[in-house]
Amino acid sequence: MELILVKALVALAPVLIFVAAFMWLDAFKLVSLRALGLLLVGGGVLAIVSYGINGRFIDAMPIGFSFFSRFVSPPVEEVLKASLIFALFARNRIGFVIDAAIVGIAVGAGFSVVENLIYLGVFTQASVGVWVVRGFGTAVMHAGCSALFAVVGQHLTQRYMRIEAQRHRFETLLFLPGLAMAIVAHSVFNQFAGQPVLAMVFTLFLVPLLLFMIFSRSEHGAHKWLLTDYKSHQHMLDDIREGKLIDSPAGRFVLALSAQFPAGVGADMFRYIQVHTWLVAKAEEDLIDLEEGRQEDLGQEVRQQLAELHALEKRIGRTGLLALNPHLHFTRNDLWEIHELEVHAERRAHMEKLRRKK
Repeated sequence: MELILVKALVALAPVLIFVAAFMWLDAFKLVSLRALGLLLVGGGVLAIVSYGINGRFIDAMPIGFSFFSRFVSPPVEEVLKASLIFALFARNRIGFVIDAAIVGIAVGAGFSVVENLIYLGVFTQASVGVWVVRGFGTAVMHAGCSALFAVVGQHLTQRYMRIEAQRHRFETLLFLPGLAMAIVAHSVFNQFAGQPVLAMVFTLFLVPLLLFMIFSRSEHGAHKWLLTDYKSHQHMLDDIREGKLIDSPAGRFVLALSAQFPAGVGADMFRYIQVHTWLVAKAEEDLIDLEEGRQEDLGQEVRQQLAELHALEKRIGRTGLLALNPHLHFTRNDLWEIHELEVHAERRAHMEKLRRKK
């Protein structure tokens, strides 16, 4: 019984400690513990799916286990893990490279934990050394490959938004390079099946080092980007309050566009731009506070502005918003920031209610 517990500990604990370490390093703390738990569970479910698919492939393909593990299982497993991460990108739930890395690590960790649990039940006679290699090597590899997919996808998406005018457009093809890199990295790791200790040592050294470098650079980049965008949105908000928007190219476009809609929609469009800009600036201010360890009460004004934004969206309608947004300075990142602000406002309002009850 003690030996089984030791095997389980060395097979499961390292990657979970790995996740906890990077959560602690994240200055923004935008991935909540609830979200982290769901990502771990999601990765675990994908491990069960992967086990079934790989089993069918092994039975159907007369190529031998060695060839299969080196060239077939890596794409199967990385595509499955990437599918969950990609779904979050498609729903615009990842805004920073740091978040992308943590999401990738969590999905890969959940996948590896359940995979190792399955193998602990199947290979009961395997030595402790096997589980040391799987816990410190294979599990960390899974987390690293998923993080690689997420980070490359986020990096290319941000570059695309800076270069292209269609800032709301979601480009699926931008995630293929990251997926290819994750598959290649996984396949390279599996090439060392005959030298598992070497693969483990190499993975333990390289994966944390690369992720620490990513965290360091992306945290600095996120801070710089937040400050720049915050100043830009504050300046835009000042222009709106001073009545300069209507004389700008964007303002003239809104006037021309509103003529195609029922009376009153034009005023709603101008108000939508003002509320949207205010909320984005407030969201960026909130993110800067989070980075610096401050969590101020967002107040009733934020909740009122969020409610007004949703009401304006309904009045303008989907067609009006689709026509309006591409010609303004709003991006997918702005929408993500407003979503995060709404989540934070709800969370802090809930915490305030709990305090009052006590």
